[in-house]
Amino acid sequence: MIRRWNPETVAAPAGPYSHLAHVSAGHDVVVLAGQIGTLPDGSLAGEDSLSQARAVFANIERLLDAAGAGPAQLVKLFSMVSGTEHLPGFRTAMTETFARWFPDGDYPPQTLVVAAALAAPALTVEVEALVAMPR
Repeated sequence: MIRRWNPETVAAPAGPYSHLAHVSAGHDVVVLAGQIGTLPDGSLAGEDSLSQARAVFANIERLLDAAGAGPAQLVKLFSMVSGTEHLPGFRTAMTETFARWFPDGDYPPQTLVVAAALAAPALTVEVEALVAMPR
């Protein structure tokens, strides 16, 4: 089981995430490499961050499925956006996705970094994840 919570001894989260996550014994850890906004055929989903972020979350969903997991098994997300101008598109896609993945608001911890650039100039969003699956 994964338990997520926000202790009252620190400020409430500034966004859709939890401060803490605890994975009980009997789980295997799966690490998802940073996912970029490409479609299954390898082409870029679009030039804008909204299109790319939607593709990123779709890729994460596909990887979770391939591992036999789902969003409930996400322990942590690490998100990178290449410039503040790409934050609105990323946040829109994240909000859409999280509404489906976490309808009860039980969000995993998440870190969001705004970087000067990602691995290629056309990339606007990249997200990696940590998953815990019951044995």
